[in-house]
Amino acid sequence: MSSSTIRPNGGPAYSIPDSNYWRSQICCQNACPVHTDARGYVRAIAEGQEELAYLIARGPNPLASICGRVCGAPCEAACRRGDFDKPVSIRALKRYICELFGPEGRQDGGKTLIDFLRQSANRSDVDRCLDKEELLPLLQALTDGSIPRAEGKSVGIIGSGPAGLGAAHDLALLGFSVTLYELENVLGGMLAVGIPEYRLPREVIASEIEAITALGVKGVTGCRVGKDVTFPELRDRHDAVIVAVGAKRSRSLPIPGADAKGVLGGVEFLRDVSVGNPPDLGQSVIVIGGGNVAYDVGRSVLRQTSVDTARTALRRSGVRKVVLCSLESLEEMPADDVEIIEGDEEGILRQNSLGPKEILTDGSGRVRGVAFQKCLRVFDENRRFSPKFDESDITEIPCETVLISIGQGFDLTFIDAGRDGLEMLPNGAIKCDMETGTTSADDVWVAGDIAYGPKLLIHAVASGKAVARSIYERLMGRTITRESLEIHFPVKDYAREANYEKIDRVEIATSPVSERLVGQSRLVERGYSREEARHEASRCLDCGVNTIFDGDKCVLCGGCVDVCPVTCLRIVPLNSLSSEGPAVPDLVEGEASAILKDETACIRCALCAYRCPAAAITMERYLFRENPRCQED
Repeated sequence: MSSSTIRPNGGPAYSIPDSNYWRSQICCQNACPVHTDARGYVRAIAEGQEELAYLIARGPNPLASICGRVCGAPCEAACRRGDFDKPVSIRALKRYICELFGPEGRQDGGKTLIDFLRQSANRSDVDRCLDKEELLPLLQALTDGSIPRAEGKSVGIIGSGPAGLGAAHDLALLGFSVTLYELENVLGGMLAVGIPEYRLPREVIASEIEAITALGVKGVTGCRVGKDVTFPELRDRHDAVIVAVGAKRSRSLPIPGADAKGVLGGVEFLRDVSVGNPPDLGQSVIVIGGGNVAYDVGRSVLRQTSVDTARTALRRSGVRKVVLCSLESLEEMPADDVEIIEGDEEGILRQNSLGPKEILTDGSGRVRGVAFQKCLRVFDENRRFSPKFDESDITEIPCETVLISIGQGFDLTFIDAGRDGLEMLPNGAIKCDMETGTTSADDVWVAGDIAYGPKLLIHAVASGKAVARSIYERLMGRTITRESLEIHFPVKDYAREANYEKIDRVEIATSPVSERLVGQSRLVERGYSREEARHEASRCLDCGVNTIFDGDKCVLCGGCVDVCPVTCLRIVPLNSLSSEGPAVPDLVEGEASAILKDETACIRCALCAYRCPAAAITMERYLFRENPRCQED
């Protein structure tokens, strides 16, 4: 939002454009936690420049290939095209270019990826919208000495999930010696043992991590901090320690029978499946929860039990089944629509608006079913979680196993607050600055879910990268500042693909249900072909291009307003406007007019520029770059 706004009498507020305004117009980049210029790589795909597209996508994100498969895609949710019809399929387009040029598509895996990126650092066509998270300006600054490398200093990272990997990547580039300490026998944390293989192939994770370990990052797997090595020992070994353990423990239900035989945590079940040690589930399973993880659990059960989807509609006696029960109605469920749709396709039996009242057991203390009560509401009038039930409306569902997926918690038993000098929060987490990860101990940082609660994978990556900068600044006694460069330049002969505004979204092809359920590794999404990717990318409205109005040339003919196909322009008398915030000097009394533009509606068609008889409207591209610089504290 700009520092000043104007408001027509009785109308909505309009912003006076400034640098924040222009950046916010690139909705996808503005919504991304690491500020990936999604518009930049999507338009590059549309233009047939796939290698350039990969460089733009990989620039701020060391886990671009993984995000191309499983990112929650806040960029896509913010996409301006979604206000017009349907958003651009940004995540699937990222997967497309990563499969071509990312570590999973390279003959040597991730071993020489950074060398490839270094060689590309001076390509002029990569200079799109590069902010403080960008790798290419950082590589240039390290090469020319603008940022001194942190030679001789080491960092230990507890946890090798997205937050730990994001921190390790940037710390290694900055010159630190980095060691990841991972509880599991493979690096990747919840990426490797929490996300089902049918969504995220293990070879993609391995190749992405290989690019990070190629920087010199060491991994110690099968290491339980507190048992194999103590937290104080890690602090003695390293100049800084990052706690990035992630939320790997399922929350339990405070109801009778929750400790019965056959009641398991959903996260723990996913972990057991991933390491090849799935539990015996029996013939019928109830999953309690309504989020994406609950669907990961339920859909993994279907694959684990090899349900014959040809018989799911009949549900004959003895056929294995999975019932997913959530407090929320179908409309309120937090799971993504695609998860619900694909879960329904695969045979998940969904029961909405049910709250668990009791786990029913047999004489031996083993699960025989769950008693649910009707949920009348989940949230109160202030949208706070406050479920209300009809205790007289009880539904009993028989089962042999119950998998609980209602949220996750942390395991910080290796920390002793008094011994370690760490201030803790009432929920058991470490008190920290959520922006920098700093704690009450000078050598301890926190990153990822444990810093701010469960969020998206890309939030964890952003957190790890921010912690890396914070560690550099404290240990090196230097602050990484940013030198900003912004430019608007007219786009000569601006043109768009024919009928681009009428192109339907290219939906991602998926495997037939009968093929998906054969095993855990059978991918659901098949991805785009080159033709499909370029077709979908051509739908992008290219929000880095703006209509710029020259008031000195305007003759107030109204042609731009008349020709606009989405009616996003209007001309109003200047004296009908009032300013809010700092004074707007151009708002003067007299016979003058202003052009108001609704940016949420504009589709960048340029008809207004073509129509203008005075050449008062130009289509101009906005670019910015933030070059990192160092200064001593």
